[in-house]
Amino acid sequence: MGPGPSDVPTRVLQALSRPTIGHLDPVFLELLDETQTMLRQVFATDNALTLPMSATGSGGMETCFVNLLEPGDHALICRHGVFGGRMAEVARRCGAAVTLVDAPWGNAIDPDDVAKAARARSFKVIAVVHAETSTGVLQDLRPFRAIADSCGALLLVDAVTSLGGVAVDVDRLGIDAVYSGTQKCLSCPPGLSPVSFSERAAQVLSIRKTAVASWYFDLNLIGKYFGAERLYHHTAPVNMIFALHEALRLVLEEGLEARFARHRQQADALRRGLEALGLELPVDRAVRLPPLTLVRIPKGVDDAKVRAQLLAEHGLEIGGGLGNFKGKAWRIGLMGASATPENVALCLRALEAALP
Repeated sequence: MGPGPSDVPTRVLQALSRPTIGHLDPVFLELLDETQTMLRQVFATDNALTLPMSATGSGGMETCFVNLLEPGDHALICRHGVFGGRMAEVARRCGAAVTLVDAPWGNAIDPDDVAKAARARSFKVIAVVHAETSTGVLQDLRPFRAIADSCGALLLVDAVTSLGGVAVDVDRLGIDAVYSGTQKCLSCPPGLSPVSFSERAAQVLSIRKTAVASWYFDLNLIGKYFGAERLYHHTAPVNMIFALHEALRLVLEEGLEARFARHRQQADALRRGLEALGLELPVDRAVRLPPLTLVRIPKGVDDAKVRAQLLAEHGLEIGGGLGNFKGKAWRIGLMGASATPENVALCLRALEAALP
């Protein structure tokens, strides 16, 4: 019950352990096509360029930035936690000039601040974190398409902790590039990063003036393996694709709306229990992220000792704080298969026993 990885269902583990076959085997290629189709359903998009990158979520982040940005481009990055800051660092390493729009940790980005910054010049990319894993804030993405249009930008979104637990709605929101990770609300082992590029983003990629800085993450090359050509690029992580295929089947069997509702219900139950224990939740109720809850550590309580006791005595892992919240807050995850009434009850009992 930390910020990831989440629990992995037995069916997904069984899929992971199937005999390995070749990455050009017709059976595997058919399964790969099915995986892409299911990813489109979970992303709520018709984007042709939707695929699982052979990397963790941070690799998905690099994929989006290195394919869309060239040296000298301007990027407007929204930063309200660790991962907004990481996006800015990746953009700078692509040679882009970065403009930052900040919000205090534990708060959402104010779209008016972004709109004001967007009036200053044209931008190639506006990037925002949908679900900030370091703070437990869920960002409302609805205003950002219009802001991106006002300055001629592509809209890039980090959905690492939201995909499969919160509606992402790529097409409806006008998102041009989005990345996620398998180990959070999809309840698959870490190792793949689903990404999706709109037709507009794919067009920008096709007319680059310079080669993509990363050969490994170059979608001009990788797309030829995932497309009709099946042109070899690198050896696909066959067994991880088996696992993701099964994890996506479980997501769609449950139904997206039912899955989103389950995450909300279990998060509400956890928060009521935490407040009953006298614990403070620093993030405003209106922007709390269902799959991840930030809890302020009471004064006089030893962060590491509590987490060690929970793990040793209850087999329960929760996360410590990052950045501005390091040593000041816990991050409790309710993601995918971990979002159950039993886990909520276990967590509350364990904290009630440990805090005194």
